[in-house]
Amino acid sequence: MSTATGAPTASAPSTSPANSPSPRTATTTGPKIVGTATPSSPVSAGPGPGPGPGSGTARRGRALGWPIRFAALCLVWGFSFLFIKVGTHGFAPLQVTLGRVAFGALVLLTMLVIKRERLPRSARTWGHLTVAAFFLNALPFSLFAYSELTIPSTLAGICNATSPLWGMGLSVVALSEDRPTRRRVAGLGIGFLGVLTVLGAWQGFAGTDLAGTAMALGASLSYPIGWIYVRRTLAGAPHSHLSMSGTQLLLATVQLAVVTPLFTTAPTSYPLVPLLAVFALGALGTGFAFLLQYGLVAEIGPTTAQMVTYFIPVIATAAGVAVLDEQLSWNTPVGALIVLAGAALTQSKPRSAGPSPARPGAATD
Repeated sequence: MSTATGAPTASAPSTSPANSPSPRTATTTGPKIVGTATPSSPVSAGPGPGPGPGSGTARRGRALGWPIRFAALCLVWGFSFLFIKVGTHGFAPLQVTLGRVAFGALVLLTMLVIKRERLPRSARTWGHLTVAAFFLNALPFSLFAYSELTIPSTLAGICNATSPLWGMGLSVVALSEDRPTRRRVAGLGIGFLGVLTVLGAWQGFAGTDLAGTAMALGASLSYPIGWIYVRRTLAGAPHSHLSMSGTQLLLATVQLAVVTPLFTTAPTSYPLVPLLAVFALGALGTGFAFLLQYGLVAEIGPTTAQMVTYFIPVIATAAGVAVLDEQLSWNTPVGALIVLAGAALTQSKPRSAGPSPARPGAATD
């Protein structure tokens, strides 16, 4: 979830939001962590032997392996909204979020130790990552947790899918290189038509908790704000994806550890099922999901890896209906499809009429 769910990023870092991608290309909706969605180039372990006996077999093995990991990532992020709902049955929303980022940070920091990598040392980097941790983790995760007190997890998952739409709109304003096109504007309009369909606007939003829905939409808006900030401040930072993301989640944990005691009382009990849900939300949906996403981006590229965005609301809806017995009216899945169609349109590129000579200094795909 966001993703969240996850995540855009800065320098070499990458998890669920990318290596200084534009918000419209970094649309992963799981836990959003600096450098999480679309590194600009595949990661390489360094020079190695060229193709030799067995190299074709290894490539076939990897080709068979990535669809399984892709499906696992879709499931983990899709079920994150169910985990949030179950977690709030035993703990306050801020406590659910604190547990989420703490368990996620533990996974990434453990990997840092295993890989013998270090956290960034620059005070400037830590300062920018503090802002990123707020907008990409602490704020949206908390808003989703509060929203699910009054709205179904299915609706929260669909609201999360609007993040690419918010990102496209904001990037046009904040990033001079992202120019509006008819295709992108049409996608934005279609996407928000889908939101109105999900909410049943023609019925006066009857049966919809507007405050909870607004918080879920606000969480989705927070992600591209964080992505744009990271892109403008941390692009080119000389740190690994794992180091940056681990630091970001660590800072989010500190932020929530300060705020949570001010607005909640310590739990009098720790019910097993909600506790397991919070652990799964953090360790799997936030920490392990980053490792999956980063590996997929490095292996199959950001364009294919970011397709996870379009499966998350489908899985979130199926999980909410099947496991939590949430009710689903016809306009919810129809509206979700319209939202996803609009989001896809904002990220698509028009087909070129034919190859054109590359200009000096021009970026090529």
